[in-house]
Amino acid sequence: MKEKADIGLVGLAVMGENLVLNMESKGYTVAVYNRTTEKVDQFVNGRGKGKNIIGTRSLQELVDSLERPRKIMLMVKAGSVVDAFIEQILPCLDEGDILIDGGNTHFPDTNRRTRFLEGKGLLYIGTGVSGGEEGALKGPSIMPGGSKAAWPHVKDIFQSIAARVPDGTPCCDWVGEDGAGHFVKMVHNGIEYGDMQLICEAYQIMKDMLGMSAGEMHEVFKVWNEGELDSYLIEITRDILGYKDEDGEPMVDKILDTAGQKGTGKWTGVTALDLGVPLTLIGESVFSRCLSAQKDERVEASKILKGPEISFKGDRNEFIEDLRQALYASKKISYAQGYVLMREAAKEYGWDLNYGGIALMWRGGCIIRSAFLSKIKEAFDKDPEIKNLLMDPFFSESLQKAQASWRRVVAVASENGIPIPALSSALSYFDGYRCGRLPANLLQAQRDYFGAHTYERIDKPRGEFFHTNWTGRGGTTASSTYNV
Repeated sequence: MKEKADIGLVGLAVMGENLVLNMESKGYTVAVYNRTTEKVDQFVNGRGKGKNIIGTRSLQELVDSLERPRKIMLMVKAGSVVDAFIEQILPCLDEGDILIDGGNTHFPDTNRRTRFLEGKGLLYIGTGVSGGEEGALKGPSIMPGGSKAAWPHVKDIFQSIAARVPDGTPCCDWVGEDGAGHFVKMVHNGIEYGDMQLICEAYQIMKDMLGMSAGEMHEVFKVWNEGELDSYLIEITRDILGYKDEDGEPMVDKILDTAGQKGTGKWTGVTALDLGVPLTLIGESVFSRCLSAQKDERVEASKILKGPEISFKGDRNEFIEDLRQALYASKKISYAQGYVLMREAAKEYGWDLNYGGIALMWRGGCIIRSAFLSKIKEAFDKDPEIKNLLMDPFFSESLQKAQASWRRVVAVASENGIPIPALSSALSYFDGYRCGRLPANLLQAQRDYFGAHTYERIDKPRGEFFHTNWTGRGGTTASSTYNV
């Protein structure tokens, strides 16, 4: 074993342990520290026994065990815990040392920490790591941002442990300054929320409207995973629907219908509101989890509020194909909205994001990995300045092709009282985006009527604002602010 470690890692929970084992398997010596030092002993003498792993029992010992510039990765709970670790370890570090936060941190915190640590002569990386326990061990998607001067020092380590696409390209590259890496991971998680909700809506349609068993749905998802919808989430849904409890009954039917969340989907929605981006599908996915959490209230409401009697009279196989196309079309909307959010954030924060490269980073290792992501990279390769993925020929033509199926699914599900907030909001966004004239003219007239907020006219140049005295009693004074 080398006398000095190549990198240190703080936090030996599931993700931390597996990342250490991944790094060690690629030829790196790793020093480890955990606040509960018994965990260090358990790991070094357990899963890490006989490997190039140095156990340490204090932050100073961790720092002293590392080659310079020291590289220390924090895999601890996001928020105040990260700040506390930074404050504790700062006195032990020297100029040029590198701290790396690999947790699900909110990107404004990474913006702040990058500036703070650079002011102390240190370098900081905030990196998204996606792929869960298995990804951390075998190859995650890694999305680093922060102090660009730190990237050459960690590039080889990160890219060697990352997942790889079929041509060998690692699912890891530099994302951008400050909190750009954590921002991209946040959007990844928002899209993950959307994908999962869409799949759940397809599941409920098949189960409650088509009367399909878990075994029958398992076969459908198995077929879907061999075509255009080939993805990690479709794959695990296939496996979940085929898994039986000890009594031989489907395990999925025994799980309480209340969903949890850790905040990244909410952050994505709030950021979209702050930047004025219509992130409707992901927003509905977050709210669907919130509604699911109101289990007791929903059970009470189900005894009072009655919907239509479910009655499906069509061809089941044909409708399942409609459902596949609706799911695929809605998935495209989710990614398109996520990329618009990244584009607006790049403008707001001065980031130079490589959108095609981000799609490539998501091709392997991460939760939203799918064959479909190659089409996003191709779109940005053709037009790096494309405003919305829906304008790309692959997306526009495939949505046109799926449109009839998509509308049938939304209509029939609504007629039967099946809640489909993500599928229907995706279709509404498609219809709104393709509509050359929306009813916002009336909305702006209403705003001008009650608040003198002014409006623009179609027969006058953009940027020229007008106010009407709608009642004859309001005078000519208009509001000094105008927001579109």
